[in-house]
Amino acid sequence: QVQLVESGGGLVQAGGSLRLSCAASGRTFSSYAMAWFRQAPGKEREFVAVSTWSGGTTLYGDSVKGRFAISRNNVKDTVYLQMSSMQSEDTAVYYCAVGPGRSYDSNYYKSPGTYTYWGQGTQVAVSS
Repeated sequence: QVQLVESGGGLVQAGGSLRLSCAASGRTFSSYAMAWFRQAPGKEREFVAVSTWSGGTTLYGDSVKGRFAISRNNVKDTVYLQMSSMQSEDTAVYYCAVGPGRSYDSNYYKSPGTYTYWGQGTQVAVSS
């Protein structure tokens, strides 16, 4: 049974940093895309970042480019999201997601429907 467990959420001041982790278990994920999405109250789920299969390519949502960095450890089947220069607009529940990873279409990776497995979410709050 596949499980994704996020950790690292919490409260941070504007301008600060936070690192999220997502540990996957139940199968080998090196050929899968591992991504982060977020959802703020009253808003749709938003693409944040993805590491495509084996970490060959990374993509970012426009609102986090230059501030967030995604990385993965294929030995540990873990994906990370390093968040810096955080803003109040980053406040949301952050979800880890895993899905089939081989596509050359960036829009494929930005769609929630691409992903088969989801974590339970971790709350991130940024105080101004």
